Amino acid sequence: MAIILKRVEDKQRDLLFRLLQYSLFEESLTDGNEMDEQGWFAYPQFDAYFTESGYEAYLICEDEQKKVCGFAMINTQLRSGRIGHSIMEFMILPGCRRKGIGTAAAHACFSLHRGVWEVAPALGSESARLFWDQAIARYLGTRCEMTNGLFIFRK
Repeated sequence: MAIILKRVEDKQRDLLFRLLQYSLFEESLTDGNEMDEQGWFAYPQFDAYFTESGYEAYLICEDEQKKVCGFAMINTQLRSGRIGHSIMEFMILPGCRRKGIGTAAAHACFSLHRGVWEVAPALGSESARLFWDQAIARYLGTRCEMTNGLFIFRK
């Protein structure tokens, strides 16, 4: 199954926000993030994905049907202090998981920019760590060790 990354346009801002909220809810099981009084999970840098350079948001879609399967948010704010790109948020909807969509989408993200990449799996999520370990290894053709909670590699 082919996937495509579709850059999120301003008219899709609400869709991305809802998908992000679902992802933050899912991650709250392991990272301790809590909702505010209105039932939202805080994400202070959300607007930057629509107003600042160095921030990119994509819907992950099935090529044939244009069905939304998830999203990826990439920026240049690396935790390691290096210059490059980071997958800040990444989520595949549960009904689309375990079909190769996530790995294909991760590889498509990495192919957007050459140079250093940084990926921090969801805090405390063993399944996220395992996903990124195998996705990065398949992309590079070799394993990439995680250090201080980060996978850092150059492509």
